Amino acid sequence: MPLHDAVALAEIDLYTDVLAAVSEADAPLTTEELDRVLGVRPRTTASPAPARVSLA
Repeated sequence: MPLHDAVALAEIDLYTDVLAAVSEADAPLTTEELDRVLGVRPRTTASPAPARVSLA
């Protein structure tokens, strides 16, 4: 009986998208490029930005 974890599969899919984008880039991805790859929509309010997480 196969076991499917939808959250884990979604995370793997996002990670794969990021790795593909990084492998095609000539330089580190900008925040905007990373947001685009992850499908993050731009903020529409003037609220402060959340803390950044370094992937390095």
